Amino acid sequence: MGLQLMGLRWLRSQSMNGLLAAVYFGIAGGAFHAGSGRHWPWAAGAISAIGLLAWGAALRRARAISNIATSRIASAAQGYVELQGRTNTTDLIYSPLSNSPCIWYRYAIYERDSDNDWKEVESGTSSATFDLHDGSGVCTIDPDHAEVMGVPETSRVSGDTKHVEHLLHGGRNLYALGEFVTVGGANSVLSLREDVNALLTSWKQNPAELQRRFDLNRDGEIDLKEWELARRLATRTVEKEHRNIRAQPGVHMLRAPQDGRLFLLSPLSPQSLRRRYLLWSGFHLAVCLGAAFITLKTLLIR
Repeated sequence: MGLQLMGLRWLRSQSMNGLLAAVYFGIAGGAFHAGSGRHWPWAAGAISAIGLLAWGAALRRARAISNIATSRIASAAQGYVELQGRTNTTDLIYSPLSNSPCIWYRYAIYERDSDNDWKEVESGTSSATFDLHDGSGVCTIDPDHAEVMGVPETSRVSGDTKHVEHLLHGGRNLYALGEFVTVGGANSVLSLREDVNALLTSWKQNPAELQRRFDLNRDGEIDLKEWELARRLATRTVEKEHRNIRAQPGVHMLRAPQDGRLFLLSPLSPQSLRRRYLLWSGFHLAVCLGAAFITLKTLLIR
């Protein structure tokens, strides 16, 4: 996996819009503390460029949600799909800060520094899989690299330490957009040649049994004709095993797309998600245009 894709997935797994808002304030705050007017055009220009990119990203997310119809798990095609259902209520995990039962968590611990600002000292996100049911079937969700949107935040301050948690609870409705794959069953990737060779190798490890079964003329050796009979039997045996494997029901899984497309999980409805992304796109566009105006005005005054 390329470093760019890994970086993109890491960013998406964070609170993207919160990060961008922090970046805006960070750049503006840095320019303000610098105390020199010559820094403002550069800071405003950077904010404008970031706002433009963020506007496009939020708009693409809103369109992705609008353009993909919800699939049923039992009949979903392999590839990029949208699912809706309820999460499992068993095999729950526990959040590290509040010890609350859940199916997914993200947490961060902050400590107050000498400037009375909160500094993150520890954070983490769960990677345990969980199941989604929609009445037609069950799909296992692998939440690694997911962008989780609309999860309530709980925070607790104790002295100079602050704990922040986001939890997805079991037994709740969940919207999921990602890459749908079925592992095993009819989609099993099997190699007849490799499995036949492996079976023949295992037979060779017991020469006495091999001779008992295939030394038809009882001369103490397995000749070419007898070995060919052994190979044919091994082939028929493996073919039967493969048919049995493919007859078994496969395990459905939703995961981060291999091509880097959006992997989204949310307790919100797709309509609410689309509205949120449209609002964020409007916010980022306003930031972009406002910063661009400040940049041009500052340059013209000079």
